[in-house]
Amino acid sequence: MKIATYNVNGVNGRLPVLLRWLEETKPDIVCLQELKSPYEKFPFNAIKNAGYLALWHGQKSWNGVAILSRVGEIHEVRRALPGDPEDLHSRYLEAEVNGVIIGCLYLPNGNPAPGPKFDYKLKWFKRLTAHARKLLALEVPVILVGDFNAIPTEMDCHKPESWVKDALFFPETRAAYKNLVAQGWTDAIRKLYPKEKIFTFWDYFRNAFARDAGIRIDHFLLSPQLKKRLQGGGVDKYVRGWEKTSDHAPVWIEIKEPSQKRR
Repeated sequence: MKIATYNVNGVNGRLPVLLRWLEETKPDIVCLQELKSPYEKFPFNAIKNAGYLALWHGQKSWNGVAILSRVGEIHEVRRALPGDPEDLHSRYLEAEVNGVIIGCLYLPNGNPAPGPKFDYKLKWFKRLTAHARKLLALEVPVILVGDFNAIPTEMDCHKPESWVKDALFFPETRAAYKNLVAQGWTDAIRKLYPKEKIFTFWDYFRNAFARDAGIRIDHFLLSPQLKKRLQGGGVDKYVRGWEKTSDHAPVWIEIKEPSQKRR
């Protein structure tokens, strides 16, 4: 089963890119972030015509997450991260698909930092970590996937020194990510490529993509039940080079189907 994540940076504005990528690569399950679309403007019919069911949580102009599936129904679990009922940002969507619980997330950017936005980022990270612990306790297949807006280590950016003043690379951000993974999650892409520089985002400015001056901020965290089923993965970097494309590239993994699905 092929599972992908893609920060589309505007699902309607980048719809031709999204549909082309879906047609060419045919992932089984897709998590989208940064829809920048209210609920009623989500392009459901176009995605349905591409062969996918969809569950989405939109927000006008900003944020927004979605889960697509061509391998079975999407059973919604929740559409908000627990811990703050006053947080109305559309940043988390959790569902069961094909025997796997998927938490699709778009973690806050946090810039400019320090400041209120960075404080919100760390609070959101803390809430995610608390919820992730509960998901692990279920002892079922779980994936936390999406744009974490966190550069885990120096290996995950082109020039670490150029990111030291960015909230994505602040020590607090890296510590929060490390603390989350330490619960028992497996960073799938780093597991597959332990010593390689792999990027998932290239800024639109300073010719970043042509120079391969990127960072890795789109992640798959696997519960122990999925770690042993991980077979492969990678980044569809070429999509970042398409016309009118997102500043992220799609990232994907393949996991072995179980002999018997568990609900």
